[in-house]
Amino acid sequence: QVQLVESGGGLVQTGGSLRLSCAASGRTFSTYGMGWFRQAPGKERQFVAAISGSGITRFYADSVKGRFTISRENAKTTVYLQMNSLNPEDTAVYYCAARGGSMRGTSNLADYDYWGQGTQVTVSS
Repeated sequence: QVQLVESGGGLVQTGGSLRLSCAASGRTFSTYGMGWFRQAPGKERQFVAAISGSGITRFYADSVKGRFTISRENAKTTVYLQMNSLNPEDTAVYYCAARGGSMRGTSNLADYDYWGQGTQVTVSS
């Protein structure tokens, strides 16, 4: 069983930045593909970014490419999402997720076995 705890959300003005963290339990963190997803009110949960267990492979949703950066520190069993140039369309609850059986990150929600409780990000105009 893997437990994930997100932090770092909050209220920020348009153009601002936030860094989200996701701390994971477990001693095999480096074997988990990790992802960030978000869900705005009334909308489905959508992919934001993913990273492989080694941290070498990363990819992003088109809507955040060039503004967001996913990274991980396996020694700290933590994955991060650096968010720059935020705009009101980025307002959502952000979730991190882990793939217990694969080192590959994917954009498919169904591929992930474990989810955090989410952290709210609100961008004011």
